[in-house]
Amino acid sequence: MTAGHFTVEDPATGRALDTVADGGPAEATAAVDAAAAAAHDWARTPARQRADALHRAFELMLREKDRLADLIASENGKSASDARAEISYAAEFFRWYAEESVRSSGNYGPSPAGGTRTVVSERPVGIAALITPWNFPAAMVTRKIGPALAAGCTVVLKPAAETPLTALAIVRLLAEAGVPEGVVNTVTTTDAAGVVTTWLEDARVRKVSFTGSTPVGRALLRQAADRVVNASMELGGNAPFVVTPDADLDAAVDGAMLAKFRNGGQACTAADRFYVHADVAEDFAARLGKHVEQLRVGPSSCADNEIGPLISAKAVDGVTALVDSAIASGARVVARAEAPTGGEGHFFAPVVLADVPADADVVQQEVFGPVAAVVTWQEEDELLRMVNDSEMGLAAYVYAGDLQRAMRLGESIDAGMVGINRGLISDPAAPFGGVKQSGLGREGAREGLHEFTEIQYLSLAWPES
Repeated sequence: MTAGHFTVEDPATGRALDTVADGGPAEATAAVDAAAAAAHDWARTPARQRADALHRAFELMLREKDRLADLIASENGKSASDARAEISYAAEFFRWYAEESVRSSGNYGPSPAGGTRTVVSERPVGIAALITPWNFPAAMVTRKIGPALAAGCTVVLKPAAETPLTALAIVRLLAEAGVPEGVVNTVTTTDAAGVVTTWLEDARVRKVSFTGSTPVGRALLRQAADRVVNASMELGGNAPFVVTPDADLDAAVDGAMLAKFRNGGQACTAADRFYVHADVAEDFAARLGKHVEQLRVGPSSCADNEIGPLISAKAVDGVTALVDSAIASGARVVARAEAPTGGEGHFFAPVVLADVPADADVVQQEVFGPVAAVVTWQEEDELLRMVNDSEMGLAAYVYAGDLQRAMRLGESIDAGMVGINRGLISDPAAPFGGVKQSGLGREGAREGLHEFTEIQYLSLAWPES
């Protein structure tokens, strides 16, 4: 029995949506018990059977797309269109890993010295602890569960306390798809530290995969080091968006609207700092401002709304403080959208700032809100110094008319992912992850599957004839 329950709220209204079990260390241990009991059989389940279950889960998610999107919109607050897009994206991880799970890897060959043969194969890493954030409550769950199950791992999952309903719904669909009992085990909780510490101190847990803030990631890495637990970390971002003087400004503005305002800017890949060449900065900011002023801000209950609330009142206060500080430092407001007023819901009006000092907090920190801060540059050396003067290195965006110049700039940026003349970079078939303090390891693509495997080799005595 769990110690109690907690309430999940709609950030657009503050009203209660549902209550879920509030687990603690005891429930965390019980989840590992169940994962351990199922681990042997699941690891030895033929890859084709694991693939079939994942493919059925993909089909079930598409069947339930509207219901799942409504859940996301309700507990996360994102717009109806963003929520539907997330379900399509999230489901694709199940299909991708259904296909990848049957493509075995390894090699066999003679030793150069002779007398032996070497057989190299991959095996499941073991029970995996998965910790997911609130901003993409479906995609972050499937992006971790998909490869873990494909590799033959059983998992224990802790979704964010702000958005547990979507995760619970997806886990139920996995059971309907034929994933055996004990393979996926969910603990909803308001005691994240207690649950995750229990997992990291349990000798049966051999993998931790976390998506969230860099400070929390650092703490988890310290804990994982005590038992040398295999760790994947997808941490914070502060993505630069570069516009060169020869860029197609209409295309750059369209890309900026995607890169900055998807999910209200509450994404680790969101463009936060816009470095626009001085020759086109005023024009770019004006064009972007016109688009931002037309954004429809409000609850997802109205299908026409494009920007929902921020996740909490604390988030609104944080974004407001960054904007106010920038204005006090000399930045000017180019444009603002209109947002609901009256106190209900955690809404923030999207804004475009120009003449922003390069050292302003709104540039140096991850904003996690609908704020576009425009900094001007003139020389590429100056540009790259500003772009790379950050502890973060997750995503970046470059818009340039000359493709070779765009590629050169992209390759010079310290980031794990760079969008060249496009504002959307996430793809289940591509390796998602960053450098520096934006994380360790990759999710998605074949690389995401490798994160849940370990390499073993057998050395066979093989007398030469």
